[in-house]
Amino acid sequence: MINFNIQPILESKNVSLLPLEKEDFEVLYALASDPQIWEQHPQKNRWKKEEFTTFFEGAIVSKGAFKIIDKQTGQMIGSTRFYDYSEEEDIIFIGYTFFTRACWGTGINTSVKSMMMDYILQYVSKVGFHVGAHNVRSQIAVGRIGGEKTAEQEIAYFGEKPQINFIYEITKNRWESMNL
Repeated sequence: MINFNIQPILESKNVSLLPLEKEDFEVLYALASDPQIWEQHPQKNRWKKEEFTTFFEGAIVSKGAFKIIDKQTGQMIGSTRFYDYSEEEDIIFIGYTFFTRACWGTGINTSVKSMMMDYILQYVSKVGFHVGAHNVRSQIAVGRIGGEKTAEQEIAYFGEKPQINFIYEITKNRWESMNL
């Protein structure tokens, strides 16, 4: 049982993470409909409305999904979520993250992940990430924030076929030592 909020409002200097709501579908889909966002992802067709609808339904059901807002423009620039909390293993996952291509290489992903890590590591001892075996871009991004590959596993995303993913973890101790 989760005894902490996995959908708080989080803010940094550049971005706000606000709970994703059903009413956000059209705006978020407009961002996600760029095929290049998904080209390295295990679910390469997520840019198609039917595929994205399944992704979005999973986000709403998770009760841990966020819309990412650029504070300077007030525009939505992507989405992310907390999911798969395990009390037994004292771990929660961060993922299902995507940004518009205009955000790539700008440091926004690092900012978002750092904000999420700072918040959630108050409640768990480690954070996990599922990254597609061919998603080199995301593997590099998770490595940059201190993620260490711990396993390879077939993962079935909400409503989708299983795919091989690499599992990365960051422990609370490692995160704190990197961010002192």
